[in-house]
Amino acid sequence: MRHALLAALMLGAASLPAAAQAQQSPTFTQAVSGTRLDISATGEATRVPDIAAISAGVVTRASTAKAALSQNAVKMDRVRAALKRAGIADRDIQTSNISLNPEYRYVENQAPRLTGYQASNQVNVRFRDIANTGEILDALVAEGANQINGPSLSIDKPDEALDEARAKALAAGRARAEVYARQLGMRVVRLLVVSESSSGFPQPPMMMMQEARAVGGNTKIDPGEQKLSVTLGMMFELQ
Repeated sequence: MRHALLAALMLGAASLPAAAQAQQSPTFTQAVSGTRLDISATGEATRVPDIAAISAGVVTRASTAKAALSQNAVKMDRVRAALKRAGIADRDIQTSNISLNPEYRYVENQAPRLTGYQASNQVNVRFRDIANTGEILDALVAEGANQINGPSLSIDKPDEALDEARAKALAAGRARAEVYARQLGMRVVRLLVVSESSSGFPQPPMMMMQEARAVGGNTKIDPGEQKLSVTLGMMFELQ
């Protein structure tokens, strides 16, 4: 009976999903002759955003589906032409949505009555020259874009900033370990383990412009700064 129970337990352990086993904390096998100190430290780096993204499109309404689509196509061609004149590359323009929907008028105690159709065409656009983003937005509105969401600002290549944050986190962890060691009358012998628990990317600020209309003045975009962070878990040996 005992052997049968042992065999069942071993079979159950062997059948555990690999994902569940992967979630278990790694076992530290090095011998620690002194005191073990676990520290979590975060490093940060700031950068000025260098890329902006918007969603821009045209919504048209007409009494027939064909007319709504035709009017939409004409206006959308003007919007695309404005993007090309602004120097936006084809790889930075991507269609995100095309839709055609009937519109009804609802009156109490009466059947819905078809009043026309709404056509919508949306593109996602990335601007690599944030300084010109405001002028481009104004040009899009002037050319018929009446649905604009954005811009969201981000860092195109964050690796350098993240490496800077990693170096700062590592330095902060070492300095903190030295503080603990001095207070305990000990010294830091060695760093046993380093693990990166998280990398923090900034949440891009969003400005939303819906049912946009051409107005006087120029739209200004202030890029500001964005903060990236990295958190490290470190294990030290103190003696």
